[in-house]
Amino acid sequence: MAEDAETPLPDKEQNFSDWYNEIVQRAELVDLRYGVKGFVVYRPNVATIMKQTYQLFEDALDEHGHSICNFPVVIPVEFFQKEAEHIKGFSGEVFWITRAGDSELDKPLLLRPTSETAMYPLYAYWVRSYRDLPLKLYQSNTVYRYETKATKPLIRGREFYWIEAHDVHRTFEDAVNQVKEDMEITIDVLHNQLGIPFLLMERPSWDRFAGAEHSYAFDVLFPDKEVLQIATTHLLGENFSRAFDITFEDVDGTKKYGQQTCFGIGISRIAATIISMHGDNYGLILPFHVAPLQIIIVPIPKKGKNELIMEKCEEFYHKLKDKGYRVKLDVSEDRPGAKFYHWELLGVPVRLEIGPKDIENGVVTVFRRDKKERFQVKENQLIKTIEHLKDDILKELRTRREKDLEENIREAKNKEDFLEIAKNKGGFIKIEFCDNQKCAEIIKDETGGYEVRGKIFGDEEKPKGNCIICGEKAKSIVYIAKAY
Repeated sequence: MAEDAETPLPDKEQNFSDWYNEIVQRAELVDLRYGVKGFVVYRPNVATIMKQTYQLFEDALDEHGHSICNFPVVIPVEFFQKEAEHIKGFSGEVFWITRAGDSELDKPLLLRPTSETAMYPLYAYWVRSYRDLPLKLYQSNTVYRYETKATKPLIRGREFYWIEAHDVHRTFEDAVNQVKEDMEITIDVLHNQLGIPFLLMERPSWDRFAGAEHSYAFDVLFPDKEVLQIATTHLLGENFSRAFDITFEDVDGTKKYGQQTCFGIGISRIAATIISMHGDNYGLILPFHVAPLQIIIVPIPKKGKNELIMEKCEEFYHKLKDKGYRVKLDVSEDRPGAKFYHWELLGVPVRLEIGPKDIENGVVTVFRRDKKERFQVKENQLIKTIEHLKDDILKELRTRREKDLEENIREAKNKEDFLEIAKNKGGFIKIEFCDNQKCAEIIKDETGGYEVRGKIFGDEEKPKGNCIICGEKAKSIVYIAKAY
């Protein structure tokens, strides 16, 4: 166990950056000593959180008719250059490969920043008829972008883990419905299984994915009142199918271009969100679905009773293991208090404490990490209690974070009000806006980095006045925030 397990962490609300830097190392999540900026080592504790998150999304994609695939990590330069807007959007972030062994390559290759230009040349071979549609494929992989902003482990790096789904449909309406399906999958996992609240934004025209007709993004609020984009879905229309000649013969015999969508889920960013949103000044707090260890059993020793105590601990261990829980019996020689600190730091949702008095009274002492609350239950009620806690802990975490988000959405009626909120409070700022990129640039310049994140998807609220920046008639209601 970590020697500093009992040393207090920095205050998360007062100094989130220091808290985060401490927790990712103290909870053995990442190691920063790899020696290449923006590339970190993912240790088992966070890699398991990511594995469970991958599983939630992959199961949902499979259930909705997607199939998994794997494409090479390198992309030929001639593939990359086929879609003009895409090149413009990513050229400054590309890692180039120009040598192999002792030789210069005849043509450079690039590490995938995203996989449209890797996958779509092959889609042109695979899609011939309307009978081949829809084509719905995804891959779980890493992508590489030469991030020029400051890097932060899991939040912003030059290598990150995600899932990307790339679909081809027969009609534009089918593609629109696919985007809605992508949203439904993300809402279900984030809200219903991870307790993560978000704002689902339609990005402004100047901030769309390169080559997309419409871009939609899930923005989450961090404790320092900055936001992070953790998933996106894009309506591509025919932009890429025309560039890569993805055509099919329709029912009536006419040749048509495929209607495309793409869907990106930031797995490492979601891990950062779970850590940052739910954690407290004692360490991680993990939802059951993704916790590497869901239940820890800690024996409370008593001279002359230890054999009986261990028998009872092992009995519960096997019962819980047989029920499918990720459970461990802590048989280390550390004192119980040190064990408590350690497993609280790592965010194990439920701790069971079993000592001689518990056995004598036919009870188990249960500790729930989210509330730091200890109570006793009858032995025959333990499984039922765990089933209840699995859902109740998630509900508690979600309620806390929804309250945080709601309290940090503020409306500004004029520019002075807006600048004051940006300077002193942060979070999301709701304003009436002209939809002019020039005003968005003024906002960014005058606030030190706040950006127009977009309109809430599905929100029918209409502006009633003028843009608070230029005074022209407002066209929409948008949300402004400072992003990682």
